[in-house]
Amino acid sequence: MAAGAQAAGGDEVYLDGAFLPRKEARVSVEDRGFLLGDGVYEVSPAYRGRFFRLDRHMTRLRKGLEALKIDFDPSRLPEVHQELLERNGLSRGRPSVVYVQLTRGVAPRTHHFPEEPVSPTVYGYAKAHDRTPRSRWEEGWGAVTVPDQRWSRADVKTIALLPNVLAQEAARRAGVPDALMVRDGLALEGGHSNLFVVFGEALVTHPASNQILHGVTRECVLELARAEGLRVEERPIPLGELEDATELFFTGTTTEVRPTVELDGRSVGDGRVGPVTRTLYRRFLEQVDEECGGGGWEEWGSP
Repeated sequence: MAAGAQAAGGDEVYLDGAFLPRKEARVSVEDRGFLLGDGVYEVSPAYRGRFFRLDRHMTRLRKGLEALKIDFDPSRLPEVHQELLERNGLSRGRPSVVYVQLTRGVAPRTHHFPEEPVSPTVYGYAKAHDRTPRSRWEEGWGAVTVPDQRWSRADVKTIALLPNVLAQEAARRAGVPDALMVRDGLALEGGHSNLFVVFGEALVTHPASNQILHGVTRECVLELARAEGLRVEERPIPLGELEDATELFFTGTTTEVRPTVELDGRSVGDGRVGPVTRTLYRRFLEQVDEECGGGGWEEWGSP
């Protein structure tokens, strides 16, 4: 079956217990995800067909389901993830991701939970993800600050992403890939990534509170930074402090470690990718090589 799917274009998805061509997948117009944004999602990376820290992604998904009180056991989803890679011809070769989304299910539209129990809608797909070429990464990127308009539980990875969409559209219109969300004078995180700032010898990121998403890549980078002996501070970052930043970068599943050399049109530090960012990205890719049997530094690191 996997070979047939590849021959047909490798476009199979998972929906409510079945694998089928994307064009045949159907979700009811009464699904609460469609009507109310009532659901959660997760994006998990794979390198050479092996997932990187999938257990951490599943833990975060489980916490999101519990926070929204959606009754679903995600213990079988790792098997679904692996089969999506295989059915779509992604079990070897370049990096890829699996997206999975769970909504409360199909029920009449109400602002409270359905009166009668309903089955959650479970949808997933896989796609290739091309890492940025090293020559482009070496140049760094820009970012713009935007107001954080999200709800107060940014730590729950819900599908209600309109504030993030508006933030990223502002970044796109500014010609940069990242929007830095600011609330009450604090620089929190990106529109779809976590924020790290270097002040001299200190690496600083906002604490894992309800104000930010608890990123799996963020957690990995913190582990690597401490192993490197860097001084790590998890604390709020006043926006004004960024004028003194020597380096700034964002982390995320597909972002990995992305250096920002310009913020709101002004250079960060000397306007070049800094040594801390370089070291941590190398260590991150080496960690990918170690846990996935390749696909990290050994593929990207050589000019």
